[in-house]
Amino acid sequence: MESTSIYPLLVLRTPRLVLRAFATDDAAKIYPLANDHELAQNLASLPHPYLPEMAMEWLETLPALHEAGTRHVWAITLDYTTLVGAIGLHDIDREHSNTELGYWIGKGFWGHGYATEAASAVVRYALDDMTLERVYAKHFARNPQSGRVLEKIGMQREGVMRRHFRKWGEFQDCVLYGILRD
Repeated sequence: MESTSIYPLLVLRTPRLVLRAFATDDAAKIYPLANDHELAQNLASLPHPYLPEMAMEWLETLPALHEAGTRHVWAITLDYTTLVGAIGLHDIDREHSNTELGYWIGKGFWGHGYATEAASAVVRYALDDMTLERVYAKHFARNPQSGRVLEKIGMQREGVMRRHFRKWGEFQDCVLYGILRD
């Protein structure tokens, strides 16, 4: 049964996935995926431990960001209900025609190509449907798997931003990737 989304967002379909807006009943599905130390260590803004109420607090921020046009976030699902992770376009900048791609996949779903499949669909949407000129993404240098996802979808490595982010008290190098509409 399909739940009611909390913001209007075009549903994107791939051969195995349905990317849809989040619904309030997704909070209970987010918590067990997001409360994973290994996942959190590679995501800039995911805390650990991740408390159950944090999922609903995060979901409550999404409608305003979507309405403002600065962020589009999709739930990555296998069958519309089985949550695999999340993917989004962040810091959408219409003036400069670019956005940042960000995503996470729950640890139990790693190694199945879901990140690549979802990222490909969202980048296509940003470049073709939103007609943005550029999509970029960053990942911690200690997480080369994320770089492989970005390369598989056609992004080019553009450089390393040394000691760009502090995660849990340690500075992290971030690897920057980008893709242009042409």
